[in-house]
Amino acid sequence: QVQVVESGGGLVQPGGSLRLSCALSGTAYNIYRMEWYRRAPGKQRELVAGITTNGAINYADSVKDRFTISRGNANNTVYLQMNSLKSEDTAVYYCSAQRTNISPRIWGQGTQVTVSS
Repeated sequence: QVQVVESGGGLVQPGGSLRLSCALSGTAYNIYRMEWYRRAPGKQRELVAGITTNGAINYADSVKDRFTISRGNANNTVYLQMNSLKSEDTAVYYCSAQRTNISPRIWGQGTQVTVSS
């Protein structure tokens, strides 16, 4: 069984940066896709960025050119570098992992990101 744990959230001023980390534990082998989602207050959860084992990467339009997703060397960690943060980036950020393209997503508990002056 795979466990997903996010870290790195916090309070940052507009224009600042944060780096989120997502670590897999347990039987964390053959993970095909890892993604970051977020849920802002009063809004639905939305996909922020995703990365697969073959290097395919996708971003939400709202974060392109500001956020960068990457995987660690062991493929059991994924990072989200967030630059030029805006107040509208305030949300709980969730990491998910999938073994295959059609497997159910395994979710972490989330980490709060607050962008405010």
